[in-house]
Amino acid sequence: MSMEKNSPEADRRTDAPPAIPRNNFVRSFGFAGAGLWFALRHGRSFRIQLAAAAVATAAGWGWHITATQWACLLTMIALVLALELLNTALEAVVDMVTDEYHVQAEIAKDAAAGAVLIAAVLALGVGAAIFGPKILELY
Repeated sequence: MSMEKNSPEADRRTDAPPAIPRNNFVRSFGFAGAGLWFALRHGRSFRIQLAAAAVATAAGWGWHITATQWACLLTMIALVLALELLNTALEAVVDMVTDEYHVQAEIAKDAAAGAVLIAAVLALGVGAAIFGPKILELY
């Protein structure tokens, strides 16, 4: 039995992938969770940054920082962790595309790592501005 290209039978092929619902909002959280879980299991830098975030958050609770300071602190934590996830994703894509050395691949990886470094240094500055005076009061 031959199927014409635009016939209804052609639309019911069994080799076609199943349709994915467009509005499956909840499913997208599963993909995001899988990405976070991967970074947590395989990303040494992500784990270090997460530990630093936990220390900063505990210090914020302990010193009862202001709402504005919380906003700055949590923004920096989110920025550093998000950039680290993007860096991980970019490295995975570059590694998937080529096993050979390419200058462009090195530039892409180094630039993404540089973005994380800039955010981490800025986060240290924000942390010093928030916690520095509180630490100095101890002495």
